[in-house]
Amino acid sequence: MTSPTVRLIAPSGYPHDPDAMTRGVARLRAAGCVVEGTEVLDRVEQRYAGSDADRVADLNRLAIQPSLPDIALAVRGGYGATRLLEHLHYGALRERLSDASTLLVGHSDFTAIQMALYTKSGLTTFGGPMLGPDFGAPELNGLMWEHFWCAVSQAEATASWATPTTAELEVEGPLWGGNLAVLCSLIGTPYFPAIEGGILFVEDVGEPPFRIERLLYQLHLSGVLDRQRALVLGHFTHCRPHSYDNGYDTDAAFDQISRVARVPVIRGLPFGHEPDKFTLPFGVPARLRVAAGQASLHFGGHPHLAGTVSRPDPGTLPQIP
Repeated sequence: MTSPTVRLIAPSGYPHDPDAMTRGVARLRAAGCVVEGTEVLDRVEQRYAGSDADRVADLNRLAIQPSLPDIALAVRGGYGATRLLEHLHYGALRERLSDASTLLVGHSDFTAIQMALYTKSGLTTFGGPMLGPDFGAPELNGLMWEHFWCAVSQAEATASWATPTTAELEVEGPLWGGNLAVLCSLIGTPYFPAIEGGILFVEDVGEPPFRIERLLYQLHLSGVLDRQRALVLGHFTHCRPHSYDNGYDTDAAFDQISRVARVPVIRGLPFGHEPDKFTLPFGVPARLRVAAGQASLHFGGHPHLAGTVSRPDPGTLPQIP
């Protein structure tokens, strides 16, 4: 068995928290991973982790490098991925990665990369943890660590959580989604996937409740929601109301979209800008069940680590000095 190789990629913001990046690299190495590409942690150009050419090369290199990593891991989010979409080598990436077990993982701004690669190359990527905010957190989250290694090591996996949604539901469809603002920014572009009958999950950070509602209305009024089987709401972190809002908060926004949407709206998914998060593949078949205050997503058919690659023990958190 070989140790999993993790290649760092930086398609968005520069690593503004060096201590978190150092912790993340140390934890992955302590778990037995070989970490490559640490030079991306030193790149800074304005708010970005290097020039557009530098950052897109992190991804395009996957189409031509002699040996592929097991995992290509985004170091952080921020903004910048949208600037790369016109410059990705979609045909070459599809040819090299479609039958490979290389796993591309990230969330937040990485949603733009995920949507574009699925739409243009048919590639399945993962919404999941990133180097700095997750693997490099001051305290490593057990749910995140365990579910990540389970999801990327197995042909099928399940994510289960308690939900305040009282309705009972069982639907099947392609699982897709990510950051709400990034996702909505690509509506009407060649990088927005035409997914019918899907299970759409969304999250966001730092947006006031009225903006969250406006983005959800964009999905509703554009017809995107009508084409799905369900909308699943993840973490909405630091999405606080202003004094002007008179108590109007994210729950009020979610109540409103639940009233007007013609699909079920399920709340409470651990995914987004919080320590606890599931790792969710983009575009694979999934089944969503909701009953008695419990929800579960079962998915399969995603790329996963080859059988010759060892995985860290998902039940043991790596200790670093």
